[in-house]
Amino acid sequence: MTNLPWIQNVFSLSVRAALLAMFVSLGQIPVPILAATPEEEQRAAELIKVADEAKARAEQTEAALKAAQLKATELQGNLTKLKAEIRNAEKAIADAEAKLKPEQEKVAKADAAHKAADEAAKAARAVAEDLKKKAAEADAKAKAEEAKAAAAAKALTDAQTAAKAVETTIATTKKALTDSQEGLKQADGQFAAFKPQLEKASTEFAAISKEHVDKRRAAEKHLIGIGKLVSFAETVAPIFSKRCLACHNARTAKGRYNMETFAAILKGGESGDALDAGDADSSTLFAMIEDGSMPKDADPLTPEQIAAVKNWINTGAVLDAGLSPSAPLIQIMPKETQPNPPEAYPVPVPVTSVAFSPDGTTLATSGYHEVVLWKVEDGSLLRRITNIAERVYDIEFTKDGQKIVVASGTPAQIGEARIFQVADGKLLGDLVRTDDSVFAVSLSPDEKRLATAGADRAIRIFDFATQKQQLLIEDHADWVMDVAWSADGTRLASASRDKTSKIFDSTSGDSLVTFNGHGQPVYGVGFQADGKLVVSSGSDKQIRTWNVADAKQVKAIGGFGNEVFRIIVTPEGHVFSCSADKNARSHQVSDGKVLKTFAGHTDWVYSIAVHADTKRVAAGSYNGEVRIWNIDDAKESLKFIAAPGYKPAAATAAK
Repeated sequence: MTNLPWIQNVFSLSVRAALLAMFVSLGQIPVPILAATPEEEQRAAELIKVADEAKARAEQTEAALKAAQLKATELQGNLTKLKAEIRNAEKAIADAEAKLKPEQEKVAKADAAHKAADEAAKAARAVAEDLKKKAAEADAKAKAEEAKAAAAAKALTDAQTAAKAVETTIATTKKALTDSQEGLKQADGQFAAFKPQLEKASTEFAAISKEHVDKRRAAEKHLIGIGKLVSFAETVAPIFSKRCLACHNARTAKGRYNMETFAAILKGGESGDALDAGDADSSTLFAMIEDGSMPKDADPLTPEQIAAVKNWINTGAVLDAGLSPSAPLIQIMPKETQPNPPEAYPVPVPVTSVAFSPDGTTLATSGYHEVVLWKVEDGSLLRRITNIAERVYDIEFTKDGQKIVVASGTPAQIGEARIFQVADGKLLGDLVRTDDSVFAVSLSPDEKRLATAGADRAIRIFDFATQKQQLLIEDHADWVMDVAWSADGTRLASASRDKTSKIFDSTSGDSLVTFNGHGQPVYGVGFQADGKLVVSSGSDKQIRTWNVADAKQVKAIGGFGNEVFRIIVTPEGHVFSCSADKNARSHQVSDGKVLKTFAGHTDWVYSIAVHADTKRVAAGSYNGEVRIWNIDDAKESLKFIAAPGYKPAAATAAK
């Protein structure tokens, strides 16, 4: 078991079987292909005609928009070119002015040397005239001095010429700069004048496109109602997503057939086209679904699901109006309410996440399709928050304690990051929908942004108030297991199954440094309070500290008997951890000294939470047990099984 990524194995087969037995699979009810009345046929024809007319208008406005966008690109290019010319001219002036002063100094020195040499020559000639006896010697000396004077004169002329050239360059460049600045003003004016035309074209195209989509949807709704069409998004995509994607995705495309998007489904695989639109009986995909060879090594589709796929193909195998063929199935499917958890758990489930409320009175734990809130003082049940995917991997309260953010997933089917109201469990936000689990959520220190990470290898950053995605970071080669903010919110650290931990700029998403020191999957990550060090943990049974600046390791903290999962780095410079060696611990970050060992668990410890004000540490384990200790002395204050309604089987007396 330790040879596999821990997150995949948190639910044993017995646990899954016991829980899954409590749910009934709801089959998709297909729309049969019915015979339409003449009136219905006429109405359908009218709606299609109206939609086609709207499509023609949309195509016209699209052409106008493309022309406007082309001109805008041209104008923008002119602006960019002129700005570059101005930057180059300004640089040339600065360079020339930097060269001018030394040249002027050379002119001054050459002029002084020339004057001194000239005076010396005159003096020498006078001596030559006065001293007839030494005429030859004096004459030679005079000639030598005159030669020096001539050389000095030439040096002066050269210096003056060089200085003049620099002055000319400056003057020419300044003129070019003036011309470019004037051109920039004109280009700015042209672009500003054209901008309303571009905006108008965009607005008109958006309006006509919406009209076209609306009319096409009206026609589709009527056709669906009379049995002449089947909705791919509402009826077929959920079937493919739940029953086919596990084997037919971009990473594991059996038969080289990827079914993650509508476009990929139509493209087919190594056997060629998978669909013959209008003829299900001639379609390879339907034949394999009908005879049960797909899904491979799994229960076949229900008769209702098979009929739905057949009807869709026979009615044209079309995509619903307004949807992108390249959008993942999970993003175009209707959002479904998740199944309710069992009223009473037949068996405990692994506790993969725990979190204290800000006031320390409540502990949230992961459950099966739920987050469960418990009273910290005595472990009594407070509330159950439902409508959550099968497995909960991370939980975080907002600072006011009124909201809770949950990362969850149903492996190979769906991943979600949702926001709930703590008081009544009301769903407030549905941020992420991916085709595999979301493992981590993290609120920025100012709570203005939320980061998520998951099995799709992506880190996403959202505006927490508007719930709009701001940034998508796809820099890891495998699952991203954890994500953490620096204290100032400018950087983001990650932990990944690709054996690296990285630091990103939280505004641009740029990767700043990569730490490869673990050499094994990395599960947990956090920043030291001053933002200079990162602490990470992993499958190598180590906690490692390393520099933010250069990703150089500072210290390796050992002493663990197995993999180290989640970690929490506190402002006091301590790191709390949980491990597959059945213990939770605290260490000093600066020197790696072990401070306390929180013992008692009898199985892998997957999750940990710390509440400094009440001096409590909580941890959850594979066997469903939660334990709470005092931080200072590591004495256990509470333990309970985090499975509402669970009643352990009575022990059988030995005979």
